[in-house]
Amino acid sequence: MPRPHKPRRVSTMPRFTYFKPTGIPMPLLDEVVLTVDEIEAIRLKDLEKLEQQECAARMNVAQSTLQRILVSAREKIARSLIEGKAMRIHGGPFALEDEILCPRCRRHRWGRKEVRPNDRPDLPPEECPECEKEKNKS
Repeated sequence: MPRPHKPRRVSTMPRFTYFKPTGIPMPLLDEVVLTVDEIEAIRLKDLEKLEQQECAARMNVAQSTLQRILVSAREKIARSLIEGKAMRIHGGPFALEDEILCPRCRRHRWGRKEVRPNDRPDLPPEECPECEKEKNKS
C-alpha cells in the first residue's frame, strides 16, 4: 500500500477553477485536471519567480517533490493548450496555510481558530472535530 501524501501548504485557493477553448461545446471536450498544489507550485515558481528551495519551503515539501509537482503541472498545462482540452483545477493533497488536515482520516479540514482551547495552539489536536463527532455517534 502506498504511503499517504503529506499535505502541501497552499496560500489561497485559486479564484478561477475552469478553463476551456472558446467555441467548442463542453460535451465535446476532454478534460485535464490540475490539482491545487500543482497550481500553487506554478504560481510560486513561474509568477513569483522564487527559487525551487524557497518554493518547496513555502509548500512544506522537499525540493525533489516540488520538482515532480512542477513537471506534472507543466505537462498537463501543455497538453491542455496544445491538444485543446479543458483544464479543471480541483483536489489534491493540500492544506491552506492556516488549516489543519486530519492526520487520521485525511479528509476533514479545519482552521487553527477552531482548535479547542485546552490544546496548545502551535500543535494540531490528535483528532479532528469531525472524527470525534463520528466516533461519539457510534
